[in-house]
Amino acid sequence: MKAGDIISGYRITSEPTNDGGGKCVWAFAEKNGREYFIKRFLDPKRPKPGSTATTVSKSLRLQSCEEFEQRHKMIMNRLSYDTVGGGNLILALDFFHDGTTYYKVTERIDTENLHRPQSLTPGQKAVLLRTLGLSVGLLHGIDVVHGDLKPANVLVQNKGGGAFYTAKLIDFDDAYVSRQPPEREDIAGDSLYGAPEWRRYMQSDSDVLAGYLTTKVDIFALGLLAHHYLTGAVPRYDERFGSPADAVNAGTTLHLDHRLSDPMRELVGAMTSRAPDARPQIATFMETLKEPNVCELHRRESTKSKPVTPKVSRVRINIDKKENHR
Repeated sequence: MKAGDIISGYRITSEPTNDGGGKCVWAFAEKNGREYFIKRFLDPKRPKPGSTATTVSKSLRLQSCEEFEQRHKMIMNRLSYDTVGGGNLILALDFFHDGTTYYKVTERIDTENLHRPQSLTPGQKAVLLRTLGLSVGLLHGIDVVHGDLKPANVLVQNKGGGAFYTAKLIDFDDAYVSRQPPEREDIAGDSLYGAPEWRRYMQSDSDVLAGYLTTKVDIFALGLLAHHYLTGAVPRYDERFGSPADAVNAGTTLHLDHRLSDPMRELVGAMTSRAPDARPQIATFMETLKEPNVCELHRRESTKSKPVTPKVSRVRINIDKKENHR
């Protein structure tokens, strides 16, 4: 794929890049006078016609491709712009393979570069987080886990130069139905925002079954995102560990910014609990943010972030024994 190529009727209008694309490269495209965002998947690859690979090898590759197609099409079928609030989800408009390669197309969205979200007013932060929470709630309402919540997958808009910024959620390539994640070797996401049970699952911890990966995976990531948008960073954690989830799995405490309001400290603390059952539903997130002043940062005597033990997580819940819930 390169600028000027025409792929299934889409004319590539920019040089492809893998910046932030993970296992994909992406570019802008045009078709029938409309602008699009097109993504080319680097894997899986369909067998080439006339391939000299063994029958077994081609069969295994085709099986992998079929599973890949089914997961993407299932998510596309579940998501719809017709859903109330669905306009905050940037959904796939087209998904196809051209030759051996898979492609996905979405509309092109103009966004704002929000380098310092912590500089927004409390009211602006509340609106931004509530629109993000609405999108996550829409997914959870149809039992879909986004699977890769992080700042790069949140597009921020400021229409007409208005006072408020809104969030649009993108990139459902790693989404799956709750309790039905991809196989351990296929599941993807960003380890910085990944949940403790997700990390253990992908690390082949046999005590964490596929059924443990529910919508609460997104709640953990959303808690980290909220802390990021409010303060400019995720909570501090022991530098011996590679991610907040790894630190939590090791039994250490995340250090929330001391300037957070008490309601937000309690909320984010609960959302980042190790045990999925201890994390609140998205409705609690939305209810807390009804009052913009909860997003205000306060001056405290201490200049260091303090660990928080949320009330809801004081009940010990053993993921190995009790979390095959629902």
